[in-house]
Amino acid sequence: MKEIGFVGIGVMGKSMAQNLLNHGYTVHIYTRTKKKADSLIQSGAIWHDNPAKLAEVVELLITMVGYPTDVEELYLSEDGFLETMRKGTVAVDMTTSSPELAKAIYSEGKAAEIDVLDAPVSGGDIGAKNGTLSIMIGGDRKVFEHVREVFEVLGENIVFQGEAGSGQHTKMVNQIAIASNMIGVTEAIVYAEKAGLDPEKVLQSISSGAAGSWSLSNLIPRVLKDDFSPGFFIKHFIKDMRIALDEAAKMKLELPGLELAEKMYQTLADHGLSDEGTQALIKYYQ
Repeated sequence: MKEIGFVGIGVMGKSMAQNLLNHGYTVHIYTRTKKKADSLIQSGAIWHDNPAKLAEVVELLITMVGYPTDVEELYLSEDGFLETMRKGTVAVDMTTSSPELAKAIYSEGKAAEIDVLDAPVSGGDIGAKNGTLSIMIGGDRKVFEHVREVFEVLGENIVFQGEAGSGQHTKMVNQIAIASNMIGVTEAIVYAEKAGLDPEKVLQSISSGAAGSWSLSNLIPRVLKDDFSPGFFIKHFIKDMRIALDEAAKMKLELPGLELAEKMYQTLADHGLSDEGTQALIKYYQ
């Protein structure tokens, strides 16, 4: 596969598309705001003004957009990807989206003779830039094996989870774990500061012990520098938590930790912080 389409040039998508270019793939791109793609175009990416036209010319299409509604519109609307892609091609949605929607797109893809994988990622802007993302894949294993070499450009921890929707369910597990952890690491630093400790020295002591986590090592240092730029937007994290809560409700499962985290982040959003990074949770306490 040499002709790859990439739709959605955001905080993570931009670096992912650049990594594909760096590995010699021909990358066709589309995003709603063309200016976001300027550096990719300068690096050799081929710009398309219309996502449907892009879909007509690629062997593999990757989408990395904001919300399930965006995914549904791109794939299932009139002149959507499942109508415009050629038979025998592959679509990979790497957006964090609804497991039920992933299953629906997979089924519609089968009818259109287009193979579909759901493959959400974790690792934020750092993982996207370094090509070290964790990628969670649902769909048919033979299709996964067919495009594995592309995943290996984008990530390091690449795991086929099972049937369609399994990738999205796994991402929900990931987000549930992060949600409560973000409360924990933020409260820890708030406590350290109130106790008169040097937070940076505290991090040296606890980051490599039992309290260690990706969020503690990668996001709290940003907090200490007053850097609240988004490696992952609060607004997108709220979206993810709500998907997880909806899925939990279908399973009659109570997740009080996740419910609390969603309420706390929604409070930040209500105060105009939706476009800051998830590390801005510390502002809840301030």
